[in-house]
Amino acid sequence: MSSINKVMLMGRLGKDPEAYHFESGRAKVTFSLATSETFTRDGNREEVTEWHNIVMWDKLAEIAEKYLKKGKLIYVEGKIKTRSWDDKDGNKRYTTEILADKMTMISTGDGQGGNSGGNSGYGNSADSRSNTPRIEDHNPPPPSDLDDLPF
Repeated sequence: MSSINKVMLMGRLGKDPEAYHFESGRAKVTFSLATSETFTRDGNREEVTEWHNIVMWDKLAEIAEKYLKKGKLIYVEGKIKTRSWDDKDGNKRYTTEILADKMTMISTGDGQGGNSGGNSGYGNSADSRSNTPRIEDHNPPPPSDLDDLPF
C-alpha cells in the first residue's frame, strides 16, 4: 500500500527568509510560518499559534528571497521532513521541517491588515518545478469557526 506525505499550510511569515547560496549554484531559504486557530473554552475566546519551519530550494527559494517578507500571508504545499544531527556535545538532535515545493503569495502588503491583496481571490504562485512564477486562481477555504461544532 502507498503512503502520502503532503502538507498544505496558509499562514504569515514570522521573519524574513534567510537565504543561502551554495558554490554549486543551488539556493536555499528558510523561514518560520505561523498558523493560528481560534476556539472558545469556558466562554473565553482563545487563539493558539503553531510555528512551522519552512525550507525552499532552487528557483522557489530565489522567488521567496526576492518577494517574501515578515508578516506576509502565504500558502505553501510540500512534505514533512525530519532530519537529525549530532551536536557539539555528541547529543542526537532532531528538527522537523516543511520542505515546500509550491507557494502562493496571498497578500502583497506587510500583513498589517487592510486590503493588501489577500481578498482579491488571486495570488502570485510559484512551483519548484517551474522556472517562472505564474498567476493562478486561488480560493483558499474559508476559516472554520470551531464554535459551531456540535462536539
